[in-house]
Amino acid sequence: MKERKLLKNKYYLYLTEFFAGMSVMAVELGASRLLAPYFSSSQIVWTIIIGTIMIAMALGNIWGGRSADKNPNPDKLYARLLFAAVWIAAIPVLGKYVVLGISAALVFTINSNFLVWAAFLACMIIFVFPLFLLGTVTPSLVKYSVDNLENNGKTVGTLGAFNTIGSIIGTFLPTFVTIPAVGTAVTFFIFAGILLVLALIYFLSVKVKIVKCIVGIVLFLICALFGTSFQSFAFWEKNLLYEGESIYNYLQVKDTDDSVILSTNVLFGVQSIMKKDDSLTGMYYDYALSAPVMAHISQKEDPTILVLGMGTGTFASQCRKYFPNASVEGVEIDQKITDLAREHFELAEDIPVTTYDGRAYLQAVDKKYDVIMVDAYQDITIPFQMSSQEFFTMVKDHLTEDGVMVVNMNMHTEEKGNINEYLSDTIASVFHDVVTVDVPYSTNRELFAGSSEDLAEELKAGAAKITDPKLKGLMEETASGIHRYQKGNYLLTDDQAPVELLGMRVIDALIQDEVSYYKEIFKTEGIGGLLNSF
Repeated sequence: MKERKLLKNKYYLYLTEFFAGMSVMAVELGASRLLAPYFSSSQIVWTIIIGTIMIAMALGNIWGGRSADKNPNPDKLYARLLFAAVWIAAIPVLGKYVVLGISAALVFTINSNFLVWAAFLACMIIFVFPLFLLGTVTPSLVKYSVDNLENNGKTVGTLGAFNTIGSIIGTFLPTFVTIPAVGTAVTFFIFAGILLVLALIYFLSVKVKIVKCIVGIVLFLICALFGTSFQSFAFWEKNLLYEGESIYNYLQVKDTDDSVILSTNVLFGVQSIMKKDDSLTGMYYDYALSAPVMAHISQKEDPTILVLGMGTGTFASQCRKYFPNASVEGVEIDQKITDLAREHFELAEDIPVTTYDGRAYLQAVDKKYDVIMVDAYQDITIPFQMSSQEFFTMVKDHLTEDGVMVVNMNMHTEEKGNINEYLSDTIASVFHDVVTVDVPYSTNRELFAGSSEDLAEELKAGAAKITDPKLKGLMEETASGIHRYQKGNYLLTDDQAPVELLGMRVIDALIQDEVSYYKEIFKTEGIGGLLNSF
């Protein structure tokens, strides 16, 4: 092998190991943010990301070691880094189209486990190859840096330490610095740029593969130009007031003719809404107003309402409007959402919002409330710690004697053993009376729980005293459609709460129901008929 002066003292090899480890973790975290708007950020998606990346790294380790034994030339390693840098830079430009293409293909070809297959194939196509290339770094560097058997343990240990330290920094830096500050796309470019610079310094020092370096630079700059100029996840959306990212979420605020809407997951719609004419929303928030009516908020002195999963304050603002005597407060884990609530959704400054996890908040306070709304469930991303028997017991302990809890369950289905049945049975194991009402034209179901003998009768009695005609009509409609829940034997606990798997089954059923019409067209008329149907 030709002598490479840059590598003679091994420091550059250690730096290569350090930045390779950093880039692997940064790409892994970036992968979660790239996929979250389309597939959620559930434990299932994280499992798929981690699993596919480990597959890629393992294969890279094997191939890199064998390749280094056959041809121990550092030029090949740094050429792989150059290729990996360009591929990673292309992810923000092309990744979202790959995700949508895979989803469109699979939705017509599979009947179950759509989320698993779509996320897995997306990870395989987008992330496996560059991480396979990064997986070749460590065995290659061991080959180049070990001179004799006397110090091979020290050398390998030092390489491992540099890789681990780089991985640690690559874990914290994207999460707490680059993604919140500049977004996922630029985060990919930053770490792709680091790998590119590593390769360029090496090749310029040895004066080889200059043409490849120029091509790599040009491709990187093209990706950076298009990736930063057109990096919208929801590239098909218009009239966006805001699109960005926080530590926890992809966030999108959309302005329509009659509403301002917050979405934290592109493919699963509305998380919060503000009607510009200050009317009822026509969504589940309206039906959740039955809880303050059941608790007779209007007839109490200084009643209190707590919203766990505040969002931009849709329910809180409605409570302030229709129950002005009540004190309303919220808990929202994402401070950026609260900032957007103040800026775009006219959330009143005197409605306090605590930036905290809902369960941790209840653990920390001893205050009791007349109404507690639990609205922390978003598609398949259901926090297990807010779905267990222990959590609902904690909620009950924070309610007044005649207080009411309302839970928004957003994936209603009639399938036996579905996620909502598990949640309902769990709640019924804690509360004396549980009633439910389905929200028309949606998959939402509102569940109300309390210590009253008959919450349905409490709603009827409260509705009779309402003076606002629209709210009165809605409450009377809700009262006519409410049902007492019959407890079953399903139970979620802190120790066992497979909420993601249960939610995935519902998503499969909902998807199949939505696309059945188009599947039939595709089956009988082919792709031409399918295109004509849109």
